[in-house]
Order: sequence, then C-alpha cells, then structure tokens
Amino acid sequence: MANINIRIDNNVKKSAEEVFARLGITPTSAISLFYNQVIRTNSIPFELKADIPNKETLKALNEVEEMEKNPNKYKGYDNIDSLMEDLLK
Repeated sequence: MANINIRIDNNVKKSAEEVFARLGITPTSAISLFYNQVIRTNSIPFELKADIPNKETLKALNEVEEMEKNPNKYKGYDNIDSLMEDLLK
C-alpha cells in the first residue's frame, strides 16, 4: 500500500466528506475509486471544461460585440499590407 499526502481547502474537505458519509464510503475509498476510474477509462473520469471565460477573454468578446454593433467606428482593411502599415506606425 502507498500513502498519498494532499493539501486541500478545509471547506472542500468537509463538504466532500459529508457526501462520502451519505454514500457510506471513506475518503480513502473515494480516492481509490477515483484512481481506479482513471485507470479504467485512461482519462480523468469527469468532464473538465472552462465554462466561464477569464477577464481577458470577456474583454475581447465585449470588444467584438461593440465592433459588430458599431462598424462605422472602426477602420477595416482590405489586405494585410494595409493593416501591417497601420500597426507599424
């Protein structure tokens, strides 16, 4: 048997252990279940995704919306040379 030492937020630990207790399993059993699922599926056994864009992405999305709503306020380019010329000014 191997030991695993982890650091986790106290509130997360308490909340998870309440769920484990309702399920009738120990934290050790829960972690073992997780590891076994990783082995069985050869992946993290749940979906990992970032649903909430970070501040930088939100700002960029808002800028695009603004540009789409008010296209006359922004200069457009017909070719890359014109764009590069303005960028290098």
